[in-house]
Amino acid sequence: MVLKTEVCRFSGAKIYPGRGIRFIRSDSQVFLFLNSKCKRYFHNRLKPAKLSWTALFRKQHKKDLHDTTVKKKRRTTNKPYSRSIVGASLEVIQKKRTEKTEVRAAAREAALREIKERIKKTKDEKKAKKAEVVKTTKGVGKQVARGPQPKAGKTGAGGKR
Repeated sequence: MVLKTEVCRFSGAKIYPGRGIRFIRSDSQVFLFLNSKCKRYFHNRLKPAKLSWTALFRKQHKKDLHDTTVKKKRRTTNKPYSRSIVGASLEVIQKKRTEKTEVRAAAREAALREIKERIKKTKDEKKAKKAEVVKTTKGVGKQVARGPQPKAGKTGAGGKR
């Protein structure tokens, strides 16, 4: 036969059937207390963590070590398996891994040199375009330059009424 036990709201102890005090607050929240001592301390707003006989104190100060079962730490093992990465097949990865460091370094330098050349080329093109634009705007500027424009006279449709 299994007895339905409940837990004291203050002390954390088991309350067996037929024992304990049930307190229902005005907001309809139910509190169960083991005895009048627990009820009195709760209403006096004492913190159960500060009283050494409560379950909360014992838990905070690590007194009940025999109750808690210690989990065994499992060491994760690295399983040796090869998988291809998106964009590179397994064969390509294996080939790169077996390459010597000198070959890999030379390939890296060649790639960097190619990138630098490409950047330099685009910069030169931009400079050339800029110089061309400046030339054309200087030529246009000479043609546009005119003397002072005459002021509008009193005749015309755009005047004030």
